Amino acid sequence: MITAWWRDYARIARGEAISIAESDYVEAARALGSGKLRIIFRHTIPNEIGSILVYSTIDLGFAILTIASLSFLGYGVQPPMPELGALVTQGRDYLMNQWWISIMPGLAIFAIVWSFNTVGDKFRDVFDSRMQEA
Repeated sequence: MITAWWRDYARIARGEAISIAESDYVEAARALGSGKLRIIFRHTIPNEIGSILVYSTIDLGFAILTIASLSFLGYGVQPPMPELGALVTQGRDYLMNQWWISIMPGLAIFAIVWSFNTVGDKFRDVFDSRMQEA
């Protein structure tokens, strides 16, 4: 079942908020008398942003791949609007003589999705505190 995109982000944010609320530094802030809003804006939100940013970059690569796949099958953007999946489809007739007509848009799709996944992986390395402790 396909869910709305915001439900996934809300689930991730909720899980992170629960995890952060049980952490030692939030307990220390509570013991020092910090209010709920201060804890939310000083500790919870800054520590949630990393997880949401990582998920969104990987999700964006998946969305681009989905759109290109639908266009390749003929269900996406219709000609004359340019779209990478449609360009791959249009070049199929010329694969024997002019292979670059299909290969170059396919390589562009690969490069775009790979770069978003790589950026998401780098964000995970930067924001994931469990990996920094090791």
